[in-house]
Amino acid sequence: MSADNTAPASVTAPGGFTLDDYVRLVTDEIGMPLAPEQVAADFDELPDWDSLHLLKLVTALEPAIGRRVPVGKVLEARSLKEIYELAVLG
Repeated sequence: MSADNTAPASVTAPGGFTLDDYVRLVTDEIGMPLAPEQVAADFDELPDWDSLHLLKLVTALEPAIGRRVPVGKVLEARSLKEIYELAVLG
């Protein structure tokens, strides 16, 4: 986890998948409305977050970024931002 719990929307992964793209993916593909400021919130603070959302996220994220998501590390993540950093930023 990074020391900074917020990330500017302009952060871009090598493949061009931005944090804004990620928020849209969570909202559109998972069906979970997400405000940009909620990306860094602990999963316990997200209403309705459950393991099914995580499965849907990994399934939608892999084709969006064009590579496999490190599921073992993702399971240890405590926020959507941590998942973004692990899967997209490496």
